[in-house]
Amino acid sequence: MRASFNRRLLDQTPTLLFAVALAGFGLSTPAFLTKENLLNIGVQAAPVGIVATGMTFVLLTGGVDLSVGAAMFVAAAVAGKLLLGGQSLALAATAMLGIGAIWGAINAVLIARSRIAAFIVTLAMLFIGRGFALWLTETRAMNLPDSFLRVGSARFAGIPAALWLLGLVAGAAQITLSFTPFGRQLHAVGQDQEAARKAGVNTKRILTWTYLLSGIAAALGAVTALGQLGAVTPKFGENYEFKAIAAAVLGGTSLFGGRGAVLPGTLIGALLIQSIENGLVLRNADPYFYPLITSAIIFVAICLDRVRSAILAKRTRRHIRVEATT
Repeated sequence: MRASFNRRLLDQTPTLLFAVALAGFGLSTPAFLTKENLLNIGVQAAPVGIVATGMTFVLLTGGVDLSVGAAMFVAAAVAGKLLLGGQSLALAATAMLGIGAIWGAINAVLIARSRIAAFIVTLAMLFIGRGFALWLTETRAMNLPDSFLRVGSARFAGIPAALWLLGLVAGAAQITLSFTPFGRQLHAVGQDQEAARKAGVNTKRILTWTYLLSGIAAALGAVTALGQLGAVTPKFGENYEFKAIAAAVLGGTSLFGGRGAVLPGTLIGALLIQSIENGLVLRNADPYFYPLITSAIIFVAICLDRVRSAILAKRTRRHIRVEATT
């Protein structure tokens, strides 16, 4: 009974932390809880939320994708070159999505087909991608045409386009996880890949699609972030992989695979991270303090995941002993 209560409390921790952050910054900074600022938090959280949605799929398989930030940088660099070369917005956006898909496909082939550890593959892709993008941009910032910013700041029914995109991506992802055979097989692969394979699940296909979707999500995140910034800088996409992992794990996705959800979990995690950063800005906190906060959030996320896993393992052992006794 106590373990069940602790588990439910842990599951609600992200929501509780989000509520505490809103209340704390709201009391200390009157401007924090205004309608415009809350909308701004949602818009700024959109790129992280979209990338974290793809990361959730990867983590559910027990893998990890450390290359999403580099994929964002490469996609943005190519889009910047195209736009400054006089090409259309549509072509630039299509190129970004294409790069995301190719990026995910490369990861998928090396991880699912060649059976190289996901950590090694994606870490290598991180360095390769950032190095290539720095070469492509000549380590200089590229200011994009105002038309790109206008698209990024567009609103539909009074709601920013970034929030519509985040809602569409998160909703589609959760429907896929909850109501499709692919979602059920994804969870099965994360719980025990060998057992899933013996049960008839095509684990290579599942892993291939998972990393492909992660690459596309990274590209969509890059489109959203670029629409807000209006420029490609040498630090574009930097640390997004860690924010995405933190958002997913804070939302209840296990680092060990087999357990997690995009809604409300990952979305709450992304909003929590952005709310803290936004509150610190309004409080005029030292910018050098921000990485410490991000590190603390990641540490809390890992600790929560560890405690959740320990409680689940304890309940599983207890269930096995009861079954053996009967």
